[in-house]
Amino acid sequence: MLMPDPESTRFCLSLFEAAMPDATGYSLGVSRFRRPTLETMPTDIKTGALYPNNARALRDAQSRGFGNALVLDMLGNVAETASSNLFIVKDGIVMTPAPNGTFLNGITRQRIIALLRQDGRAVVEQRVTLDDVLAADEVFSTGNYGKVQPITRVEGHRCAIGPLYRKARELYWAFAHDRR
Repeated sequence: MLMPDPESTRFCLSLFEAAMPDATGYSLGVSRFRRPTLETMPTDIKTGALYPNNARALRDAQSRGFGNALVLDMLGNVAETASSNLFIVKDGIVMTPAPNGTFLNGITRQRIIALLRQDGRAVVEQRVTLDDVLAADEVFSTGNYGKVQPITRVEGHRCAIGPLYRKARELYWAFAHDRR
């Protein structure tokens, strides 16, 4: 990622082919930057309005040794990572933040919810707190770049790469390659 120079107004756009990241997991640091609400910013579509804030959150997390940032909304609820949607698993139930206008309800997120439900798995869209994430049995993310990726640590809390993450990834790859 090309980080902006705060002393300049220069802009650079770089397009490149990126290999799918390995599914070995990454860490999340809780960001001090919050996701705006729909009343303050167009949060329900991909726009330049969200990217600078995501970049600040990501840069801050990476400077503290994390792979990505866990971003909260203005009320302190979990919204998503700086670059993907978030899922947690507790006692065999998959949970993800309910779309509340503070993050993009991603296509891959919607696909994983549908695939898991079609497979008979319980998936609940609800308010998710940082305490919920820290108490989770599994944590994973979905997004265009990595599709379905495990999260192995949130701040100091270690997370297992578990069976429901593996099922979600398996179902997604079967869907993507039409092998269901």
